[in-house]
Amino acid sequence: MSGPAPLVRVEVDDGVAVLTLDNPPLNLVTLELTRRLDAALGRLVAEPEARVLVVTGAGTRAFCAGSDVSEFPSVQDAVVEKKLRAENDAFSRLAAFPRPTIAALNGLAYGGGLELAVCCDLLVAGADVRLALPEVKLGVIPGSGGTVRVPRRIGEGRARELIYTGEPIDAATALAWGLVNRVAPPGQALAVARELARTVAALPGRALQLAKEAVTLAGETGEADAIRRTLALSDAVFRTADCREGVRAFFAKERPRWRHA
Repeated sequence: MSGPAPLVRVEVDDGVAVLTLDNPPLNLVTLELTRRLDAALGRLVAEPEARVLVVTGAGTRAFCAGSDVSEFPSVQDAVVEKKLRAENDAFSRLAAFPRPTIAALNGLAYGGGLELAVCCDLLVAGADVRLALPEVKLGVIPGSGGTVRVPRRIGEGRARELIYTGEPIDAATALAWGLVNRVAPPGQALAVARELARTVAALPGRALQLAKEAVTLAGETGEADAIRRTLALSDAVFRTADCREGVRAFFAKERPRWRHA
């Protein structure tokens, strides 16, 4: 007899960590899943072998179809303290993950599921995926970063359309809008995301980490300040052993042997 779903599963192999939301059938965000997600991300931050993180959902029906509405009555009187503060902390931990992150979207990415996905740097969606922020249909609004991160990714006008109507869009529209980076054949999002992750994980880890910091700066501060602060990142990356190895291999016409230091 099988036991209850683990809610969150993690595996690390060859530089790629895969974190799977496992709350069948729709991988809904519950209070307990939020706690386990936050704990898993905390462990992965300290795992040096996790050079790229892929986040996906178990099964074929959904990456994550959003919050478990059955929990709403128990949190409605103090939703921030009982639900949203912890959820935002966990999602922000993913957004701040210091190495590259990729969301592999299967089935539905609705509500909190889409809010979680856009915490990742890159999104790969199956061609049959539907994406939505349907909170308005429950009389609420996206409460875990969607009103901030989705406009930054696709622009204010398109984000308003998603949020105001609550209607889903398909993967092709999401690609055209810049909400996702790649569309994979149905059922192949995780395979494509893994391949992309392996490609990225083979590159120098410290350079990737500093590149992520630099791109993040561009979205969080003014241009002049962002450029000034990226100079410190460039100074740091040019001092790494991988930089020396990259230059050596370039002139030797050899494949570099990265240390990821």
